[in-house]
Amino acid sequence: MNWVYIKDFKEHVGQQVTVRGWVYNKRKSGKIRFLLVRDGTGLVQSILSKAEMAPEEWEKFSDLTQESSLEITGRVREESRAPGGYELDVDSINVIQIAVDYPITPKEHGVDFLLDNRHLWLRSSRQYSIMQIRNEVIKATRDYFYENDFILIDTPLITGSIGETASTLFETKYYDFGKAYLAQTGQLYLEAACMAFGKVYCFGPSFRAEKSKTRRHLSEYWHIEGEVAFYENEDNMNMQEDYVAYLIERILDKCRHHLEKLERDISALEKVTKPFYRVSYDDTIKKLQELGSEIQWGDDLGATDETIFTEQYDKPVFVYNYPVKTKAFYMKRNPDNPETVLCSDLLAPEGYGEIIGSSQREDDYDLLLRRIREEKLPEDAYGWYLDLRKYGSVPHSGFGLGLERTITWICGLHHIRESIPFPRMLYRLYP
Repeated sequence: MNWVYIKDFKEHVGQQVTVRGWVYNKRKSGKIRFLLVRDGTGLVQSILSKAEMAPEEWEKFSDLTQESSLEITGRVREESRAPGGYELDVDSINVIQIAVDYPITPKEHGVDFLLDNRHLWLRSSRQYSIMQIRNEVIKATRDYFYENDFILIDTPLITGSIGETASTLFETKYYDFGKAYLAQTGQLYLEAACMAFGKVYCFGPSFRAEKSKTRRHLSEYWHIEGEVAFYENEDNMNMQEDYVAYLIERILDKCRHHLEKLERDISALEKVTKPFYRVSYDDTIKKLQELGSEIQWGDDLGATDETIFTEQYDKPVFVYNYPVKTKAFYMKRNPDNPETVLCSDLLAPEGYGEIIGSSQREDDYDLLLRRIREEKLPEDAYGWYLDLRKYGSVPHSGFGLGLERTITWICGLHHIRESIPFPRMLYRLYP
């Protein structure tokens, strides 16, 4: 048996091969039967001819149902009109298991039904393309940081230090130590690591207990964070710009056919080249007010404001130097305006909004301690973090990109729930 994957058919034209997979669809026309089979690497249209098959093999077609598992053996043939450019002229079928009453049919289904059956929904062609793009974004991320001399630091998922705000923490008990939390970010630990290695990144899940039902929020998401010693805010924005442009270029190169299957406007992604737009927070507020928003200086940008604002741009835009009160305790004060901090959010165009949050970190011991006390954070939990400002402190900056928000934008999805295999949301813990 010459078992091959569908993606490798180009190497086996004219040869007899066996494919192992699942029935995606089937139809018939006279004495010809068409069986569309998927194997995880692609789809192949398999042709059954009554005149050329043994009767017992021909009859097996009738028993096959959507998502039945099987092995089919036949000869590979080029066919430009077929999915993937090849067809399989079938000689024999080995049925492994007949799927009975598969719940997801070609008809329309509601979102809750599909999410309840997410373990099966992943098999659809749309979800297949989204997950392939997700996979390529992850691989491109690893390549980007490796090629730019970053060291991977695996930061803890259980921590005693609050990374963002106490109101969105998942709390747990940690042995006899008392309270601990699921990490909102690996940033604080990356700050320690960048003092050892210079350029570092982490890539792992983050947890936010936000009671939000918007199309942009998940309770568990994947976080890509970078941190560099001696980088100031301008350097930080340049780094993000370079990284995001790299991702888009990679996806356009490797996943264009998946974007086409999603009916994504590829021309919109082709505009995502350096440099990106940069707008101060002050000017952003003025622009939003001109566009009809009731936002005032000192307010954070909400999802609606981000949508309105980014619909004005054809590629990502940095909004920089937000007010102190809207941002986390560790961000460095802006020396030109102490009411603001040296930070930026990178907003995706077309109304998608924030995909990256970033800042230059406060590197002065006394100022950082003051901010910790102002936020009424437990000082003993931050002793190690304050040490970084006592022993060789330097300017340093970093960012955090939300993987799922980025994929939602790249794929042109309406809701973030399709960008992750098994979404965790306010009312979603199954499957």
